[in-house]
Amino acid sequence: MARPKDRRPGYSRRAQYGIFTGYVIAMLGVVAGIAVLVVSLVNPGAFSFARSAAAEVARPMGKAGAEGRASGQGVFAAIGAYFKAGQQNAELRREVDAARANAVSMQALEDENRRLKALLGIVDPARRPVATAHLIGSSGASTRRYAVLDAGISDGVRPGQPVRAASGLIGRVIEAGPRTARVLLVTDPDNVVPVRRASDGLSAFVQGASDGRIDIRLINMGTNPLKKGDVFVTSGSGGLYPPGIPVAVATAPHRDGATGHLAADPADHVYVLVEQAFSAQARDDLQRMIEDGAKTAVEEP
Repeated sequence: MARPKDRRPGYSRRAQYGIFTGYVIAMLGVVAGIAVLVVSLVNPGAFSFARSAAAEVARPMGKAGAEGRASGQGVFAAIGAYFKAGQQNAELRREVDAARANAVSMQALEDENRRLKALLGIVDPARRPVATAHLIGSSGASTRRYAVLDAGISDGVRPGQPVRAASGLIGRVIEAGPRTARVLLVTDPDNVVPVRRASDGLSAFVQGASDGRIDIRLINMGTNPLKKGDVFVTSGSGGLYPPGIPVAVATAPHRDGATGHLAADPADHVYVLVEQAFSAQARDDLQRMIEDGAKTAVEEP
């Protein structure tokens, strides 16, 4: 007769010994664990050798895992960079355009500072300028030569006041509004400026031509002593322009003088100075002439 399959351990001494041994081992493991826990709490460094040994054993696997993660990240980064290349190129182009615009702005600021420093260098402490203004317009295509300033009566600008740049004379104010003024340029045919040669004081006058050039004509006719490169400055005669302001440079001597170019081209200057007339009487006479001319133009049919 076969033995039943559900026989209890009590029927087998071997099974009883196995169960008892399992209980004993389990109790010994619990006791050993409690002992290790107590020792680790009392003396944390007691098992450092075991931790070091475990770290050394796990080092190859950890290194391999780290390299695998780095390689994976590199692959994903390369894939992401490939798909983002267009966007990155667009951003780089925008940054380059912005940097180029900033460079142009910085160059413009440097040029503006250079012009302002040049203006500051010509200011005479004994004769304070009336105003510093922008040249905001000109009549370069007309036979008459005018310019417009962004300073007017509210800034102290009056008709008859000379206008100059850092490198020389620009013209004189002929009309002044509340915030703007009209300047008759040196190149205008109606503007006659008394000058002298800077090297020896030879007297002459500068008059504009209808084509934008200027003529330098001698007061004393005779042998023409002018030569190319002669520099002419205001003489102070007539009481309007202060003496010593550069006006023109001779380029082509002729029978009774020379043609030349301006020392200060209005097209090359942004900032100008408006100064007081050298003589108050000359300024008043000029203002009276302007007013009389305006009245005559109104009365004529």
